[in-house]
Amino acid sequence: MSPPRTDAVSTPTPTDHGLASTLLHIPRPVKRALAVAVDITLCVLAVWVALYLRLEVWLRLEMPYLWAVIGSVPIAIPLFARFGLYRAIFRYAGWNAMLSLGQAMALYGLFYATVFTAISVPGVPRSVGVIQPLLLFIFVGLSRLFVRVWLGGLYRKVLAREELPGVLIYGAGTAGRQLAAALARSPEHRLLGFIDDDPALQGNSLDGRNVYPPANLHELVPAIGATDVLLALPSASQRRRREILESLRHLPLHVRTLPGMSDLASGRVNLSDLRELDIEDLLGREAVAPDGALLDELIRDRVVAVTGAGGSIGSELCRQIAALQPHTLLLIEQSEYALYAIHQDLSHQLGADTVEIVPLLASVQDEERMRQILNAWQPHALYHAAAYKHVPLVEHNAVQGLRNNVWGTWVTARAALDAGVRHMVLISTDKAVRPTNIMGASKRLAELVLQALAERRDGGTTFSMVRFGNVLGSSGSVVPLFRQQIAAGGPVTVTHPDITRFFMTIPEAAQLVIQAGAMAEGGDVFVLDMGEPVRIIDLAQRMIELSGLQLKNEQQPWGEIEIQITGLRPGEKLYEELLIGDNPLPTRHPRILRAQEARLAPDTLLGLLEQLDIAMAANDVNAIRALLQQAVHGYQPSGEVVDWLHSGPQDPLAAARA
Repeated sequence: MSPPRTDAVSTPTPTDHGLASTLLHIPRPVKRALAVAVDITLCVLAVWVALYLRLEVWLRLEMPYLWAVIGSVPIAIPLFARFGLYRAIFRYAGWNAMLSLGQAMALYGLFYATVFTAISVPGVPRSVGVIQPLLLFIFVGLSRLFVRVWLGGLYRKVLAREELPGVLIYGAGTAGRQLAAALARSPEHRLLGFIDDDPALQGNSLDGRNVYPPANLHELVPAIGATDVLLALPSASQRRRREILESLRHLPLHVRTLPGMSDLASGRVNLSDLRELDIEDLLGREAVAPDGALLDELIRDRVVAVTGAGGSIGSELCRQIAALQPHTLLLIEQSEYALYAIHQDLSHQLGADTVEIVPLLASVQDEERMRQILNAWQPHALYHAAAYKHVPLVEHNAVQGLRNNVWGTWVTARAALDAGVRHMVLISTDKAVRPTNIMGASKRLAELVLQALAERRDGGTTFSMVRFGNVLGSSGSVVPLFRQQIAAGGPVTVTHPDITRFFMTIPEAAQLVIQAGAMAEGGDVFVLDMGEPVRIIDLAQRMIELSGLQLKNEQQPWGEIEIQITGLRPGEKLYEELLIGDNPLPTRHPRILRAQEARLAPDTLLGLLEQLDIAMAANDVNAIRALLQQAVHGYQPSGEVVDWLHSGPQDPLAAARA
């Protein structure tokens, strides 16, 4: 079946109004020709009425009176065109239009009166040369005012609608049709049609809108003025979505999407369901399917605690845990605002459900407070998400990073042992593997703390840790940063053209933590098979292009957004790893692996922590680095010490004041 004509979208919409709408939607050259024909008719009418006023009888326009018509049209039409009366036909009825008409008619009257009054034409009364221009001015002026009154409001609505984003819906299924119905009620969008891969639908019409094949989008998009594509494919796989996005990325289209079927539980699609593309849409990696039994094992009907409950990972952990119906969920967070926000979010999520949510202000470094909390509620499982994770900030504030990430874990773990917590799970990171920065080294040292406590086996707590890559959309993540930079007009900043990272979604990471904790035997390090790493510069380019903008570079100097290379930040690696050793072991979950890695003996670790404590009290970052190299396998600091307090003020005046 041949594709439908691209000009079909110009047909009147159901909101248009009869003849007026038809006139507004005809091509501009036809509108101009129609206006010229009207003005020629008015020239003839003005001659006829002028003759009546002079002779007081209606005459047939025949020779010699026809000369008055033959002389009028060749003078009037070129003058009207010269003064712009045909440039914007249906808008040209304001004061500027009347001024232009007055100027044109003044010249017309001068020429016409010269021919028919001053010189005269036999058989044509001289007074016609004066009366006819006056009548023509009145007739033409009234015609323009009539058009403005009749079509003005509707024309302005049409103009405003033509300036709205032209939207194509990719997917003509149920979700696409429901989205089209929502767009029909929207004053902010102009629906142009559907795109669908199904040959049976292509070339047909749904609710008066054509269904186009995706093959000819390069010609279709500029032809119909499309600016936006809305993906209505909630049941499509991530791989299929990525294929579609790759086909759209080089077109000047802003792409947005509906969420998946699990997020559209209401059964009705609204414009509020639309969202910007997430990185999982851009990467196309299928999420790890959760094991329901593993999710329930440590959660359902139990008391569960989460530290760092207001952070990116911690808050999603809380949402996932709350959905699994624990008896009580303890939210432990040092930031008052973050604690308030997650408490409100969970209260809204749970509604009238019976889960008890307990918001607790506490720092994981405060041993007395942590013991009080854990002894009072005696949680069955504790998920330790509290950490400083921003690499450059921790590099600039080394002691505080270690205090929070290592001592916070040490304090929390000992309090968990004393309170009889059955399971404690540490949220770790791929940056703990052969780290080049203090943040990564601190997370590996936190892992070693739990492994040493597990080695002692002097309590009933099972310690484990879950290590994964970058979490999409978390605070400090590149995706929200890139989105802000694109919205601001660029540039998009990338630290190095070859930098790569592993990625996973926040819900996926939270589910992994819960499931891995249920499989722990003591001292386990779990990692996720995350597939291939992603080049950050490729991700930035996809986000620019799928925002409907062009990448600006040497090949495309006319582009709108450029990518700027800023250089690696302190402690930043070009690539990350998930395993220190080789040959990870499989688990009950097909995508979760158990790492086999060396541990430190408890006494050795305790001695290193005591030495670290002394170096941290003196803020001796060089000594801290040396001790971390002893404790953490593969730690190789990159660059000079950049800790703000260690290096001191750089401004001589500031140093003098100090």
